[in-house]
Amino acid sequence: MLIDVHGHIGRIAPDRAEFVDVTNLIAKMDAWGIDRCCVLPVSEHPEGAYLEANTEDILAACAHYPDRLIPFCLIDPRFGNDPSHDFSALLEEYRMRGCVGLGEMLPKLDFDDPRGLNLYRQAGKYGLPVLFDLMDCAHSYGLRDDHGLPKLERTLQACPDTVFIGHGPTWWAEISAEVPADQRAGYPPGPIVPGGAMPRLLRKYANLWADLSAGSGHNALTRDLAFGLEFLEVFQDKLMFGTDSCKRSDVGSIWMTVGFWRDLVENRRLPEEALEKIGWKNAVRLLGI
Repeated sequence: MLIDVHGHIGRIAPDRAEFVDVTNLIAKMDAWGIDRCCVLPVSEHPEGAYLEANTEDILAACAHYPDRLIPFCLIDPRFGNDPSHDFSALLEEYRMRGCVGLGEMLPKLDFDDPRGLNLYRQAGKYGLPVLFDLMDCAHSYGLRDDHGLPKLERTLQACPDTVFIGHGPTWWAEISAEVPADQRAGYPPGPIVPGGAMPRLLRKYANLWADLSAGSGHNALTRDLAFGLEFLEVFQDKLMFGTDSCKRSDVGSIWMTVGFWRDLVENRRLPEEALEKIGWKNAVRLLGI
């Protein structure tokens, strides 16, 4: 069994040449040996317009393959620009229609913006984990935080009943205690220095998890393989497999995190119990799928 907790469909702007429809997503899953996939919307946020797919698109797509696709929902915390806005009616509807998480959260806001905190707390009341993209840069998409992730830590403290799932370049860059300022939104190379903020927060807070998806996750786990393997074993109860493939043409190749996963399994680089937890058991436990 293998569950991908970070999948996408949608039209990639501006030329829409790469259209990941539900048929293409299923084809990638079949090619890569993925049994079930969580499908995440992004375009409720203006910053996510590069991949045109909102919650309604995701719900419609997942309805075609209910045994294989699992919907997430997304809400923009800036709706009404009100840090006390009541999202309960919408969250209740999405939950009733089968959504198991909120994400991918990627507005260009500070992580602990009051409008975000308001949404996170309400998502927690409905049992919806929040999967976020952390990318601290002046352009593009992604939540922002300073070195050491103090805003994320304040959020974890302020929203103890909400589970957060970490993802994105800045999240994974902070696996190391030393993060060059110009690489906090990129893929830092070289050995990892112990004492990074991200592992510290994973140890400290029960409501913080992570997925292994995208080039950022792959880079962090393979740039210093000995550290990466130890990280996977230490945090095996809080990590979940993911891909974050956004292009139609990806089906013709082995996606980076899929190749890494196959190496872990085929070469038995981790205990069987850890592989099962990361590969599917943790997703079942957290998302109730």
